[in-house]
Amino acid sequence: MTAAVPHLDRPHAPCYVRPAMVTEASLVTLAGDPPAAVRRRDIRTMFDRVASRYDLMNDLMSLGVHRLWKHRLAALAGDGPGLAVDLAGGTGDIARRLADRGWAVTVCDPSAGMMAAGRARAASHGLGWVAGFAEALPFPDDRLDLLTIAFGLRNVTERAPALTEMRRVLRPGGRLLCLEFSRAAPWLRPFYDPYSRHAIPRLGALVAGRREAYRYLVDSIRAFPDQDSLAAAMAAQGFEDVTYRNLSFGIAAIHAGRKLH
Repeated sequence: MTAAVPHLDRPHAPCYVRPAMVTEASLVTLAGDPPAAVRRRDIRTMFDRVASRYDLMNDLMSLGVHRLWKHRLAALAGDGPGLAVDLAGGTGDIARRLADRGWAVTVCDPSAGMMAAGRARAASHGLGWVAGFAEALPFPDDRLDLLTIAFGLRNVTERAPALTEMRRVLRPGGRLLCLEFSRAAPWLRPFYDPYSRHAIPRLGALVAGRREAYRYLVDSIRAFPDQDSLAAAMAAQGFEDVTYRNLSFGIAAIHAGRKLH
C-alpha cells in the first residue's frame, strides 16, 4: 500500500517564513506585474490578515451559496479511501468535507494564519497541515489519488508551473478538481458585475476591516480565465479527460482533469 502523505505540524520546503506586515498601499492588485516572489509574499500576507473573518465573509458575500458549491466539489470527489491534498486549503473547509467521506487529507497552504484558523475548527478530522506554494509542492511524484483546490488557483502567481506541479504529484489515474469563480452567464453579468465591483469591497471594509483585500478579490476574479480557457490551460499541462460544470449560472465552475500516465 502506498505510504500516506505525512500529516505535518511544521512546514516542509518551501518553508513558510512570515514576512513583515505590508501596508495597504503595497498590497498587490492585478494592475501591475511585480516579481513573482513579491506577489506571493503580498498575497500570503493579505490572507494572514483576513484569516479570522474569512469564512464569515464568504457566507456574507455569497449568501451562503459557497457552501453548496463546496458540497458539490466533495460529492464529485466521491468517497475514499485514498490520499488527498487540498491545495490553498486555508481554513480546511474542503478538507473537512473530504475527510468525512473517508479520504486521508492534508491541507497545503502558504498562509500560516489561514491554517491556524483551520486547525481550531478541524481538530476531530485528523487532517494534516503543511505550508507550501502551488508552484513547488512539498510532495513526492505520483503519490496522490486526489488534489483539490477551491478559490485558490486565481491567487497562484505562476499558473502553468502550478498545474504542472499538481499533475506531478498525482498518481496515474489521479484527479484534479478545481472550484473557482468563473464567467457568469451573459444575462446575469449586468447584475452580478456591479455587485462584485462595488458591494464586495465595501462589505470587506465593514466586516473584515480590509477593503483592499476584497478589492483584490474582485480584480482577481475579473482577470481569471473563463471556463473554456482554464480547461485549455489544464489540457496544455498534460491533464486529460478535462471537463467543467457551471455553478450558479457560471458565477463559479468546477473543472476536473485526470492524470492518465
